[in-house]
Amino acid sequence: MSSTIKSQKEILDKLGFEALNPMQVEAQATILSNAEIVLLSPTGTGKTLAFLLPIIASLDPDCSEIQALILVPSRELAIQIEQVIREMGAGYKANAVYGGRSGSKDRLDIKHRPAILIGTPGRIADHIRRDNFSVTDITTLVLDEFDKSLEVGFEVEMSEIIGALPNIETKILTSATQRIDIPRFVGLQNPVYIDHLKDEVSQLKIKKVLSKSKDKLETLVETLSHIGNYPGIIFCNFKDSIERISEYLTENNIGHGCFHGGMEQRDREVELIKFRNGTHQLLIATDLAARGIDIPELKFILHYHLPNKKEEFTHRNGRTARMFAAGTAYVLHWEGDELPEFIQDVPIERLQKAPIPAASKWKTLFISGGRNDKISKGDIAGLILKQGKLDREDVGIIEIKLDFSFVAVKSSKVKTLLPLINNTRLKKKKVRVTVI
Repeated sequence: MSSTIKSQKEILDKLGFEALNPMQVEAQATILSNAEIVLLSPTGTGKTLAFLLPIIASLDPDCSEIQALILVPSRELAIQIEQVIREMGAGYKANAVYGGRSGSKDRLDIKHRPAILIGTPGRIADHIRRDNFSVTDITTLVLDEFDKSLEVGFEVEMSEIIGALPNIETKILTSATQRIDIPRFVGLQNPVYIDHLKDEVSQLKIKKVLSKSKDKLETLVETLSHIGNYPGIIFCNFKDSIERISEYLTENNIGHGCFHGGMEQRDREVELIKFRNGTHQLLIATDLAARGIDIPELKFILHYHLPNKKEEFTHRNGRTARMFAAGTAYVLHWEGDELPEFIQDVPIERLQKAPIPAASKWKTLFISGGRNDKISKGDIAGLILKQGKLDREDVGIIEIKLDFSFVAVKSSKVKTLLPLINNTRLKKKKVRVTVI
């Protein structure tokens, strides 16, 4: 924990927020004055900040144990919340633990206790069974996207975790959908609901694109050309379909990344980094990307397959038209398929012939040093601009992890840049720099 605990105004200034939105204001007041809260608000409206601010305000700076536990359904959401807390710079330590990450790394992180621990139910339950941290001082429990956790089969672990926490004073449940089936083991007695789902004034447009063939690959390429060079997600129901679509897009010289549960955690993180920094404009993904990942505002999403449930359709669409911005969800439809009830009466989009979207002007460099080496974004920018002799406009987004970093640079500059900065010193560490 830092010796300097920041005020809410200092936190908001650091995040670049002038003011909270009405949902966040209501959530903060309600969480600080009630023991049980169910927060319902559309994807992209700032629920994470809405519950983190009052949690941080209620932490005891003199306590050296974990005080708040946040359970999430996916690794990506755990990483995202950890990143948000770090960006808040509130003065409290936070760590994320999740499957696919080595247990030894977890133990190293939580040996110096975080004030806030974020994790997936399976990994948190495992740590509690092994008595890897004390549960005595945990007084706040958050079940973020709780409906998704229950959907993916975490009931046993969640029940076990809640049963192992003897001193919970505040329970916060969040969701972006109306489907609120709160199981008995959560132990809610008289929760206060904060429901902002009806407030949404979405500028989302849903459009149907007709495919002449059952195999919609050719229509997909025509649709992407019609849409133009904008960032978007292509949603599929199966990882096998993702691989098939990926091969076809590669054959047609359309750059993209892939994202699904069958990938190693490190590979998934790299694909998201390349998507965020513009190396990839497109991401082909399963519903794993429908929520809980840190990506910027998208102009469109495309349903190559429709999900089975309306809730997942809502979450996928929530990746565009966020925070009242405009966005379009395209449904690729072969006429032989029957459309579900939740997608009736959707207007047809007539495709205009257009060239294949241009290749990205960015490449991503991997640097073998990170926060543990005391390396900052300024250090990396300095290395590339001074030693690498690039101009500021040649350098894009820089992301720093614990042991390594990533930076986007103009594709046209990579060949001359690498020999100048690879195997050189950054701070006190000799770093390798490679294109990924």
